[in-house]
Amino acid sequence: MNSIILKPQPLTKQSFNQFGDVVEIQNHEYKVINNGYAHKYSNLASIDTSEAEGNTAVHIFVAKKRALPLHIDMLERHPLFSQCFIPRGKKEFLIVVAPPADKPNIERMVAFISNGDQGVNFSRGVWHFPLISLENESQFIIIDRQYEPEIDNIEQCDIYDLKRFNILLEMT
Repeated sequence: MNSIILKPQPLTKQSFNQFGDVVEIQNHEYKVINNGYAHKYSNLASIDTSEAEGNTAVHIFVAKKRALPLHIDMLERHPLFSQCFIPRGKKEFLIVVAPPADKPNIERMVAFISNGDQGVNFSRGVWHFPLISLENESQFIIIDRQYEPEIDNIEQCDIYDLKRFNILLEMT
């Protein structure tokens, strides 16, 4: 079996557009608020959690460093809500995605690197590898659908096994 090597490209709004939003303030207009003590950058991402009367939740993940090259052995997707990752502390991280479909199209998988000032908001149904931190104890703010197991009857996450493929994520 041939190997597929993914090399991260810089994360930009244009290159990530088919997968969701890049959450950043660079080149974004702002409004001066609080008597000049703050700049408000509005509408950086559309959080989509309303399916089946869902509520939006905010979490903090503390991630462990992943060793590279990394074998991409699975992808997951959230078919009924978006999921937003925002790094705390200007920590770079890697993103592996494939477009929404019934199953991931490995020929269309793409890897990105955030500059540490950028977050991502995966649109509903976008296939992605779980959080790829480049440092231990990196913190991320996660915004997605609140899970309430006693009342939720929607599919929270689909997982697709890629172990039969040899997909490696390497830094350039």
